[in-house]
Amino acid sequence: MTDRKTELAANLAKVEERIATACAAAGRRREEVTLIVVTKTYPASDVRILSGLGVRQVAENRDQDAAPKAAACADLPLTWHFVGQLQTNKVRSVVGYADVVQSVDRARLVAALSKEAVRVEREVGCLLQVALDAGASGRGERGGVAPDGIEELADLVAAAPGLRLDGLMTVAPLTGEYAGCEQAAFGRLMDLSTDLRRTHPAATMVSAGMSADLEQAVAAGATHVRVGSAVLGVRPRLG
Repeated sequence: MTDRKTELAANLAKVEERIATACAAAGRRREEVTLIVVTKTYPASDVRILSGLGVRQVAENRDQDAAPKAAACADLPLTWHFVGQLQTNKVRSVVGYADVVQSVDRARLVAALSKEAVRVEREVGCLLQVALDAGASGRGERGGVAPDGIEELADLVAAAPGLRLDGLMTVAPLTGEYAGCEQAAFGRLMDLSTDLRRTHPAATMVSAGMSADLEQAVAAGATHVRVGSAVLGVRPRLG
C-alpha cells in the first residue's frame, strides 16, 4: 500500500505540474481548472489513497464498477461524477451516488434522471455531452447531442425537478472535422458554452480534456479536466 501511495502521489504531482504549466501558458490561474480523477477499473483502495492525497473529485464510466466503489468510499469527502454513456435502466443506481452526470444527451435520459432524483430527494448536476462528430443521426460515435440540439436539451434539464444544469462536456472526436484537432474541438465547445450561458448563466462548467490532451483543453478554457491513466497508470484491459 505504501508503494502504491508513493506511485500515485508522484503521478498526481506530475499531472498537477502539467495543469499548472498549461494554466500559466494560457494566462489562467491554476484554481480556474478542477482536476477530476477517473478511477475506472481501479479499486476503492486507490480512491481512498487519492482522497488522502487531496483529490476531491472522482469519476467513473460504468455503473457496475462505480456503485460498489462509491459505497465503499461513502465516508470520504468526494464528489462523484458519472462520465460514461448512461442507459435509462441504470439511472436508479447512478442517482444513488453520482453528484454530477456528465453524459446527458437525450430527452428520455433527462426524464429518467429527474424522476429518480425527485424520488430519492437529491439534486443531480447535469452536463450535456456534446458530440462534435455528430452525423445525420444527431448523435456522436460515443454518444452526445449535436451542437444544434443543445438549446432544447438544456431547457429540458433546467426545467426538470431534481436536476441542475451545470454546463457542457465533450470527448475529443476520433472522426469528422475535429479528428486530431483537439484544441479546435475544445475551442468549439467553449463557443457553445458561451452561447448556452446567454440563456442559462449558471451553466458555467466546461469539462474537456483527458490524460493525452489536457493542455489543449486548458488552453481552450476548460474548467474541468478528466484524467485517468496519467494518475493511476495504464489500465488493465477489460475482459
